[in-house]
Amino acid sequence: MTLSATQEQIISCIDNNATSSQWKDWKWQMRHSIKDLETFEALLDVKLSEKQRKAFGKAAEKFPISITPYYLSLINTEDMENDPVFLQSVPSPLELNIVKGDMSDPLHEDSDSPAPCVTHRYPDRVLLLVSNVCPMYCRHCTRKRKVGDEDTIPKRSAIEQGIRYIRNNPQIRDVLLSGGDPFLLSDDYLDWILSELRKIEHVEIIRIGTRTPVVLPCRITSDLVAILKKHQPVWVNTHFNHSREITQSARNALGMLADGGVPLGNQTVLLSGINDCPRIMKALVHKLVKNRVRPYYLYQCDLSEGLSHFRTPVGKGIEILESLIGHTSGFCVPTYVIDAPGGGGKIPVMPNYLISWSTNKVVLRNYEGVITTYKEPDSYEPTFCDRDCDSCDLLLKLEDADESKAIGIGQLLADDDQTISLVPSSNARHSRRKSGA
Repeated sequence: MTLSATQEQIISCIDNNATSSQWKDWKWQMRHSIKDLETFEALLDVKLSEKQRKAFGKAAEKFPISITPYYLSLINTEDMENDPVFLQSVPSPLELNIVKGDMSDPLHEDSDSPAPCVTHRYPDRVLLLVSNVCPMYCRHCTRKRKVGDEDTIPKRSAIEQGIRYIRNNPQIRDVLLSGGDPFLLSDDYLDWILSELRKIEHVEIIRIGTRTPVVLPCRITSDLVAILKKHQPVWVNTHFNHSREITQSARNALGMLADGGVPLGNQTVLLSGINDCPRIMKALVHKLVKNRVRPYYLYQCDLSEGLSHFRTPVGKGIEILESLIGHTSGFCVPTYVIDAPGGGGKIPVMPNYLISWSTNKVVLRNYEGVITTYKEPDSYEPTFCDRDCDSCDLLLKLEDADESKAIGIGQLLADDDQTISLVPSSNARHSRRKSGA
């Protein structure tokens, strides 16, 4: 594949003797990542104003900069202030605005860490943080507190402790590798981690979250794909936020993964001034599915420090979902979620299509605004569920019939649970009841 004029300019500026094959070498890209303003200006042949330079420098002091030459080459220098690539990669003085509600660790990942490198929030799955290094430091990163901090890069011994925790907790069936970016590990090291996880009988699924297809597509090599294929099923979630990022290089990387039998999903963050537009989002999801990537989640931007300028009202996300549901294929529509502050996990937020209901009818509206009714069955007799699957009247023979006790709303719905309400421990009224006051 030939290089663009901008890429030719960048590569010659970095090293006049460099070749196109070096440009496609991911380690060369990482060695020449842009980490300061002077290099940024020189490689793109642009000059920022003195005000922009000072603002750039102050933001970069607190939140480091790192941009691959490849991703740098996608910036539209004619309109940088509105360019989605520029806005995601270059420090902004707005990152220094810490507003009410901002938190260093809004998802309480550190609080939910029972072992080094592990976040265990959901019953049957864990997050295993295997790296704190990324090919690019995204300006909207929820882990700004960690990314690029060399003092917190996980040691092999820490990862071994995390894997030991997974091995000792048989309810864990799904492990998500994240970081940083797991694909910045060497092939051998990543292969070792995957091999150790595959030795654990109760681990059914391994997932990897990576942005390399977006910012460093040359990292997707035949050797890497062979490793993933060896440890199937391994699911890969990418992180495209704008259709401009789906270049020919990105398409080639996605194609290699898909051809290798790796299921692909995409997690997009809703970002003000970048993709908070129904038409932009539709263009993105259409390009994703065209390249065999299933839109998975659309995230509301987290409450991490320095992200307030990226956050939109939740209503903007609902508007975007309204423009997708019914208006395009169902598998093009991501699930819009808020990752609950305090570590409550992902909460789906969707337009409301259920208008009302009675004992025998449900009133619904469709994507066009048409209101319709669905008649409930007269003869339905629910099966009482005591969670003893082996003796169930439905004659279901489950491979793993051990059901954990229902929690949350499921506890209120369960036939075998007498709980009638869920009450916060700090509820004053119930405290008075207990004290007899």
